[in-house]
Amino acid sequence: MSPTQVEHAHCAIGWPAKYRILGVQVSATTYDEAVDAILLAARTRQPAIVSLHPVHALIPASNDVRLREAVNRFDMVAPDGQPVRWALKWIHGVRLEDRVYGPELMLRVCSRAAQEGVGVYLYGSTQAIIDALSHKLPARFPGLKIAGAESPPYRELTADEDEATVRRINDSGEGIVFVGLGAPKQDWFAHEHRNRISAVQVCVGAAFDFHAGTVPMAPPWMQRNGLEWLFRLCMEPKRLWKRYLTANSQFAIRLAAALVRRGSIQR
Repeated sequence: MSPTQVEHAHCAIGWPAKYRILGVQVSATTYDEAVDAILLAARTRQPAIVSLHPVHALIPASNDVRLREAVNRFDMVAPDGQPVRWALKWIHGVRLEDRVYGPELMLRVCSRAAQEGVGVYLYGSTQAIIDALSHKLPARFPGLKIAGAESPPYRELTADEDEATVRRINDSGEGIVFVGLGAPKQDWFAHEHRNRISAVQVCVGAAFDFHAGTVPMAPPWMQRNGLEWLFRLCMEPKRLWKRYLTANSQFAIRLAAALVRRGSIQR
C-alpha cells in the first residue's frame, strides 16, 4: 500500500472513541465493535495495538507517565474490568452493556479469523502453554491458522534476539498477534514494536493461561459483579495479594476523588 492508501485504510477502520479515566484513555466499545475493528485492520494489513485494561493494568499506566503516554497512543484500550466499565458510566455517562474481557475477546477474534482466513500468532507465556494453545484453538475453531507461536525467555531480549523475533512474526504472514506477557510488560512490548510488527497486536494478559486450561476462570456471577479479582486472589494469594491490594485501593480512592470533583464542577 502507498502511504496515502495506508492513511485512508486506517481512518476507515473507525476505532472507538476514548474517554479519560484517571489519565488513561479508555475506549468505549463492545465485543462486536472491537472484533470488527481488529479484523478490518488485520485484513487490510494495518499495524495497530489493542490492549485490554482491568484495574490492575489501568493503575500502573495512570501512575507512570511514560507508560501512560504509550498506552494513550494505542488504537484501542478496552475496559476489561467491570469497575473500569462502571467508571466510564459514572464519570462520562457512557453506558456499556458489558465489559470487553480479554479472554472472551480472544475467542471471538479467533472465531472470526478462522472464518475470514486471517492467521494469528501467539507470543508469550510458557512453552507448555503455547503448545497447548496451538492445539486447542484450532480444534475449537476449525480453519484457524496458527501462523506461529513462541514463548520468549524471562529476561530482556538482546538486540539480535529481538530482531529475529520481529522477523519471525512478520515472515509468518499473520494478521493478528496475541501478546500474553501480562501487564504492563505486554503493553511495553506492543509499544516498542508498533512500527516494526506489521500486524494488529492484541494484548490479552492471562487469556493464554485460561484457554490452555492451566488457570481456572472466575464463575460468571463473580465476573458480572466485578469480583474476578477476588476469585483470582483466592487461587493465587501469594502472587497476587500485593497487586490487588495496591491497585484496587488506589482505584477506589482516586475514582471517588474524581467523582467528587465532577460533582463540584456540575454544581
